[in-house]
Amino acid sequence: MGTDFTIKPVGGSVAPPLVEPAAAGTKTAVQTELPAHKTVAASDDAVSVANNPQADNDRLSRQVVIDRAAAEIVYRVVDNRTALVVRQFPDEARLRARAYLRAQDIVRQEKAHKNTDLKA
Repeated sequence: MGTDFTIKPVGGSVAPPLVEPAAAGTKTAVQTELPAHKTVAASDDAVSVANNPQADNDRLSRQVVIDRAAAEIVYRVVDNRTALVVRQFPDEARLRARAYLRAQDIVRQEKAHKNTDLKA
């Protein structure tokens, strides 16, 4: 089986339908008059959003925690301002499942030791 292949278009090109701009629809619209308390105006105070990865790194901290119930090492990224976990590996559901299965294994081992006759 070769790794070289080509994809060829099938059929002719399709022209997209022409859509009229919304401004044409507003020319024929009926003007409404609203009371002042029901009107909405655009705010001049535009919030500028900056994509600054360094600021995100300053705000986030990395933590390594040992979960004793699940017997697992947990890696977390925590927001320093809110103390909320942003990312975690393994996730909470997996840790709960591992802790549950570990508890079942401990109970099973204890039952096995109780049923063993240690006297000869």
